[in-house]
Amino acid sequence: MLHIKMKVPHSPKALFFILALLISFSFAIAGGSAYASANQSADTVSTADVEFTDVTPVTADTAVKQTVTPTAIKAAGAIAVKETEKPKTLWQIFVAGLLGGFAALLMPCIYPLLPLTVSFFTKKAGSRSKGIWHSVIYGLSIIIIYVSLGLLITLVFGSDALNSLATNGIFNLFFFLLLIVFGASFLGAFELTLPSSLANKLDENSDKGGMAGLFFMAATLVVVSFSCTGPIIGTLLVEAASKGERLAPALGMFGFSLALAIPFTIFALFPSLLKSLPKSGGWLNSVKVVLGFLELGFALKFLSNVDLAYHWNWFDREIFLSVWIALGVFLFLYLIGKIKFSHDSDVPYLSVPRTFFAIVVFAFVVYMVPGLWGAPLKSISGFLPPIATQDFNLTTFNGGGEAAPAQAVSIKTKKYEDLFVNGKHAGLNEWYDMEQALQVSKELGKPVLIDFTGWNCANCRKMEADVWSDAAVHKRLSNDFILLELYVDEKTELPAAEQVVSTYSGKKIKTIGNKWSDYEAKNFNVNSQPYYVIVNSKGDVLVPPQGANYSVNNYIEFLDSGKAAYEKNNGRN
Repeated sequence: MLHIKMKVPHSPKALFFILALLISFSFAIAGGSAYASANQSADTVSTADVEFTDVTPVTADTAVKQTVTPTAIKAAGAIAVKETEKPKTLWQIFVAGLLGGFAALLMPCIYPLLPLTVSFFTKKAGSRSKGIWHSVIYGLSIIIIYVSLGLLITLVFGSDALNSLATNGIFNLFFFLLLIVFGASFLGAFELTLPSSLANKLDENSDKGGMAGLFFMAATLVVVSFSCTGPIIGTLLVEAASKGERLAPALGMFGFSLALAIPFTIFALFPSLLKSLPKSGGWLNSVKVVLGFLELGFALKFLSNVDLAYHWNWFDREIFLSVWIALGVFLFLYLIGKIKFSHDSDVPYLSVPRTFFAIVVFAFVVYMVPGLWGAPLKSISGFLPPIATQDFNLTTFNGGGEAAPAQAVSIKTKKYEDLFVNGKHAGLNEWYDMEQALQVSKELGKPVLIDFTGWNCANCRKMEADVWSDAAVHKRLSNDFILLELYVDEKTELPAAEQVVSTYSGKKIKTIGNKWSDYEAKNFNVNSQPYYVIVNSKGDVLVPPQGANYSVNNYIEFLDSGKAAYEKNNGRN
């Protein structure tokens, strides 16, 4: 049996271990923020490389296109949010890169080199000022190398190709397998290394004097540390690329390299701080293993994206949660020393930081368990598949209001309904075709709430879990509106007769998702999801549309203003 012994550490190692674990956890959360940001940033599916089409003239969509003109939208006060949301996305990528860089700094391949490299600068330079200057050049060289890598990713694949990654099935499946490989590498299955000849060549060039030699020293560090930094860099580039931003890979690499470069400069300025660094040891490998578990958990989101977009129905919500719970249990057992890998040191006792982090992990596992029976798990709802995929659900909507009784309409069969079974919401009556929704609106005398959404839209799931689940919001959605959900990433092909060229993009589309992407971009100059628009039965926009906003009161005001505008325009006071 392992005896748990609580010990207050007498060296700064404990502080570094806390930092390592917090950075590891923060890196995972920051990486996931691509899927569930908490500050009103919207997931985007760019129209840049998606094939589009005009709405066919034989449907009621034509009427919508005619009534919802740019002039009408401007009069209604619609705001194109695309431009204001991009900086937030780039900022999130930078922060994720920064956290990833700090995590990489605590890897076994880099951390031991920190005092050695700084000492080399101060001794070889001959003077403190020259040593500082060399350290600054060394740090800038690291930044240049990694930023160049980010730019190379954009140049090779192109911004259009990067934009498609968020919903492309092949790339999502590739990223899933890639992150599995990264996770296995961190757990010690193998090491990812670049050719030794490359490292040797760079090391030879590092002996040269001047700035060139310092640059090659930085390049040597990049190459020899690849076994530790490669998985973090790969994860970061996957995250940045899937965001669809032109500068995202370069900005992510800037944050990553900045976090690596800063310590070298700081310790060169204050060499005495080197004495306070904890010695290398098994704790460095523990950081690496923790990151390995996080990589495996993060990989599941990409597999879920593919499963939802292509209707495989293999990876339901409870399966996703079961895997996350299993990973959490194994991580907990690892942290308390009950299991270890071949390259791990024994854990004779639990330090205070390790115990605290184990408690956090175990608490998170306990939090997820009720989700197996349908609990909403709002804090991680953006990561999870829709709750409609849950096969075993003991919960029902308990928002405090009964759903409105179904009202008879002339349309007996909902178009596309069989495609969106996994996207249904308890107590709501969704429609998926513009023509049918406008017809129902006319028959029942209710406005249409258009929800531009997507299978891979994490912020859509967060809005549904945090806002739509509120009793007051749910009651309004059920009683006062015709809910029209338009999935911009649905891969099902349209009938051949509807596959025509768009006057907006000049491209031909083949899928339902392309059709609604084109419609949103053409009429609202927006390509973000979720995006909510309230229209009447003619397709006229009634109030300014809005994107993701997790304030329940704001959403209630939005719905009420739309209902009031509809009643006013239809002579109902």
